[in-house]
Amino acid sequence: MDINLFDFYLPEELIAQKPVDQRDHSRLLAINKTNHTYEDKHFYDIIDYLQPGDVLVRNNTKVIPARLLGIKEVTKASCEFLLLKQIEEDKWECLTRPAKSLKVGAKVDFGDGKMVGEVIEEKEEGLRIIKFHYKGIFLQVLDELGKMPLPPYIREQLCTNDRYQTVYAKFEGSAAAPTAGFHFTPELFDKIKAKGIQVVDVTLHIGLGTFRPVKVNDTDDHVMHSEVYEITQESADIINQAIVENRRIIAIGTTSVRTLEANYSKYGKIQPTKEATNIFIVPGYEYKVVKALITNFHLPKSTLIMLVSAFMGREFTLEVYKHAVEERYRFFSFGDSMFIYGKQ
Repeated sequence: MDINLFDFYLPEELIAQKPVDQRDHSRLLAINKTNHTYEDKHFYDIIDYLQPGDVLVRNNTKVIPARLLGIKEVTKASCEFLLLKQIEEDKWECLTRPAKSLKVGAKVDFGDGKMVGEVIEEKEEGLRIIKFHYKGIFLQVLDELGKMPLPPYIREQLCTNDRYQTVYAKFEGSAAAPTAGFHFTPELFDKIKAKGIQVVDVTLHIGLGTFRPVKVNDTDDHVMHSEVYEITQESADIINQAIVENRRIIAIGTTSVRTLEANYSKYGKIQPTKEATNIFIVPGYEYKVVKALITNFHLPKSTLIMLVSAFMGREFTLEVYKHAVEERYRFFSFGDSMFIYGKQ
């Protein structure tokens, strides 16, 4: 498909630069994709749209301070690394800049020798395999030297890093946050569980696959970068039982969608596993697990708006986005939310 089919007008001032003061006070556009209707609400109203027996699936990945600024040892030139995916204990796939000068053997110093990154393999589009040399525990050193990898369209610094984490973030490894989960609070989860709704965790460590821009004109030519996900036996059992009983499985965010749909598409059920996926969901894809979706408002011509368009139809998606722009909803990572439901 032509990626221009997923373009829309978005005023720059609607790109949210910081989160709302109270997580669940962001706005919510509740969308019935069957009737093609939508209602303007607030996120705390989500409880009214959830039903006893629903299964809410969330991605419990935790963002690491994955952005490293360093100095090339020989030339003293400035370099930037974004840690994307752990290959082995001290080896990471990184997005680097400027990549042209980072050949195999190049070394970059981060923090007066506290950590040194050595290029051991060159890959396409600025990607490099880096072996890190350091003393102590890697994540502790990274926590001292690294910066939170805020998206480039966010120009303001956060007062505290925890606002770029969900309240249920648990397993470290992401280069970006599963932002649809930002709207939830512990108190809201208590209300949800009290209503008879199960909350299930999966893990997908977000890397280049989720936020890499589409640089081709045809979706058939875009290759998703793989990301590692994990589903436990306990989570698989709960989700499979819900499928058998035809209960509603609601994904919090597109990364939860990709985890569930990739797994089911491969195994014909939810299979406990830890592996990589590069699933790319575009219109024409038939959803197999997810019956409702909580997600933010995404970039024009992005893989994420394509995934949403596959869920509720491209033309209706663009109609909804037009309404969101007209009503001054806030967009992207720190923006407002959609709840999309209805018959498949």
